[in-house]
Amino acid sequence: MTVSDNKLDTSTQRVDYESLRVVATSRGYGQVAVLLAVLLISTVLILVYAPWQQSITGSGKIIILSPMERPQNIEAQISARLTKWFVRDGQTVKQGELIAELSDIDPKFLDPEQLKHLENQKAALTARRAAAQDRHKALEQQLLSLKQSQSAAVPSASERALQADDRFKLAQQAVEAAKQNHVTTTLNLQRMKELFEKGLRSKRDLELSELDNTRARTDLERAHASLEIARHDQKLAQLDQSKVRADTEASISNIAASLASAQETVESTSGEIFKLDVELQNLNQRIKQRKVYAPTAGRIVKLQCVGAGATVDAGTVLAVIAPDTRDLAAELTISDNDAPLVSVGRPVRLQFAGWPALQFSGWPSIAVGTFGGRVSVIDAIDDGRNCYRVIVRPDAEAIAQGRDEPWPDAKFLRPGAEVSGWIMLDTVSLGFELWRQFNSFPPTVKLEELGLHKTPEKTKSDVKRKSK
Repeated sequence: MTVSDNKLDTSTQRVDYESLRVVATSRGYGQVAVLLAVLLISTVLILVYAPWQQSITGSGKIIILSPMERPQNIEAQISARLTKWFVRDGQTVKQGELIAELSDIDPKFLDPEQLKHLENQKAALTARRAAAQDRHKALEQQLLSLKQSQSAAVPSASERALQADDRFKLAQQAVEAAKQNHVTTTLNLQRMKELFEKGLRSKRDLELSELDNTRARTDLERAHASLEIARHDQKLAQLDQSKVRADTEASISNIAASLASAQETVESTSGEIFKLDVELQNLNQRIKQRKVYAPTAGRIVKLQCVGAGATVDAGTVLAVIAPDTRDLAAELTISDNDAPLVSVGRPVRLQFAGWPALQFSGWPSIAVGTFGGRVSVIDAIDDGRNCYRVIVRPDAEAIAQGRDEPWPDAKFLRPGAEVSGWIMLDTVSLGFELWRQFNSFPPTVKLEELGLHKTPEKTKSDVKRKSK
């Protein structure tokens, strides 16, 4: 077999056919393929390594956190007629500044001299009580003196009764002696008569015996009379002793009754004075309530009752005052699905109405016009619509360190202004976040914050080490 040595002519020009040009491959497709491959790899890398800050959105309004510094209603304390206003809408007032004046319409308090009359009545009752107290002291002194007199009079009467008893005994003894003397003189007279008849005695001796007998009889009668007198004296002494005791007891009882009456007068008068003091205090408070003062420093927001002569009832709102405060907070409302993911201390980005802002929820560091805060309070119960209230306060630490701007002043950021917030959660990859949102899964948080994290049990080596 013979092989030809002739070579093909490679320099032959290519014929430019239209059909060949149409089906020819373009050189730019390769570059596009490379670009797509680089883009795909970059996208995968971004999805895997790019961080994304998960967040929960909520909306609400600006509130005043301190309950004592929230807008307050200024109410009428009594039923009255409006006499005069001392302020206007929007006027700034100080605490205790006079706002309005009222005139009382209660019939019990229409007398303009009522306070003076009550004070005069109190003065009269006070004088009456002072007189009763002086009388009480005098009666106490009188009672003391009478008891001292009784302590002396009763023993004196007892001594007089004893003396009467002694005199009665002496009288009895005198009667007995007189009886004996009379018996003796009688016997002596009989003997004298016998001797006189026999002529042994003279007439004179007989007469002397008769005289002695008569004297003895007279002494006996006198002794009996003295005995009767002593008996009467004894009885009178006993009666006098009882009388002295009864009289002193009666006097003491009378003085004690007068003392009790004086004490009753003092107590009743004191009770009337106390009642009058209560009436005076009520009247003074009533007079004070006729003038309405600002309960706190702030600005008058709205006057509810206008025009002099308007009649108001107790509890009627006269005006509303907004206190001067810087204790502002944001009140956000979140759904019940997001509530378990929020905990106290979580960072929050806030956008206030009237402040232009650009918020990137995944990258809060590049947000513009938002303000930082921290979750301060989470309500334990819902608001009746399966939503929960979250209170956010300024992030004082970040503001102090200069990492965040302070909230606007209360003159510009007013209570009730609308606010939108993003509660920051954990940081995840961008791919995970896209996968989560495509599947409608909730954001993720650490188990420690949900209370599901369990501390690992101690190993045996740790136990042995501690036991050693």
